[in-house]
Amino acid sequence: MNTAITLSKLSDMLGGRLAGDGDRVISGAAAFASATASDITFAAGAKYLKNLGGTDAGAVLVPRDFEGDHPNTIRVENPQAAFAAVLAHFYPRPRPRPGIHPAAVIAGDLVVGEGFHAGAGVVVGEGCRFGRAVTLHPGVVIGGGVRLGDDVEVFPSVVMLDGTRVGSRVIVHAGTVIGSDGFGFAPDGDSYVKIPHTGIVQIDDDVEIGANNAIDRATFGRTWIQRGVKTDNLVHIAHNCTIGADTVVVAQVGISGSVTVGRHAILAGQAGVAGHLTIGDNAIVGPQAGLAKSVADGETVSGSPGMPHRVWLRVHRLLPRLPEIKKELDELKKQVARLMAGDPR
Repeated sequence: MNTAITLSKLSDMLGGRLAGDGDRVISGAAAFASATASDITFAAGAKYLKNLGGTDAGAVLVPRDFEGDHPNTIRVENPQAAFAAVLAHFYPRPRPRPGIHPAAVIAGDLVVGEGFHAGAGVVVGEGCRFGRAVTLHPGVVIGGGVRLGDDVEVFPSVVMLDGTRVGSRVIVHAGTVIGSDGFGFAPDGDSYVKIPHTGIVQIDDDVEIGANNAIDRATFGRTWIQRGVKTDNLVHIAHNCTIGADTVVVAQVGISGSVTVGRHAILAGQAGVAGHLTIGDNAIVGPQAGLAKSVADGETVSGSPGMPHRVWLRVHRLLPRLPEIKKELDELKKQVARLMAGDPR
């Protein structure tokens, strides 16, 4: 497939403002340092904008207010986002052709739109309803009564258990389990009684779920992943959580049951969140933070236990000096003891 395009057409596609040779043909996209004359790259930060002579790229995406020198630039609001659109143009994700592999096991009552693909080893339970252009890669298991919207792609070995609801334009990466029982057990003397989980998982439009996530079904009601959420690999979201729209959850985050996360929050790698907390809109939880209390809108917290980031920075700077501080404190205690005993030394 020939994806080569002139700069003028590429600028129109991006809604940008071209400065340079509109007839120049671009056939690929590459990183700033490795781009060639047939490639386009992007420069968003000051480091790159000051060094446009350091790239051999045939064209550069730059911020709309950029006034520097380069033979060919396209000025856009967000160079990185525009570069993502360029990458999608030159390197579109391959999708298998529609069809059902002979080794797939599909319930006879499946209702599905056009463009459906099911790879080898796919299993689809009874009562499912899928939209258009749904792709199930090999080994995917879909339980009963699952709903998938349009343009959903599910990678190998994903399991979606009974009743899961998934919107449109959702991507689920390999090995993820959606709709497993939550970790709920009632103590009964020295043993535990399993609490049935009768709810579902709901995943809204434009969500991308990383590899090897575990998203538990609700005890009652739903575990809800709202529109535009992006999760990294190895994330656990427990029963009855709500993850607000456009929130980012980075690798190895663990979120306990009944946590509510607001819109456009960031949970950095290996953060842990205790149950029944609320994390506000636009909040940031730092890497390896351990949250034992809720976080307000717009607040940034770090450390374990989680604390305001500026406080954590002061604490962190003190940690290497603790042995020295203890030595000084012990000496002061000795001096105070001598003074109280009437020893003027």
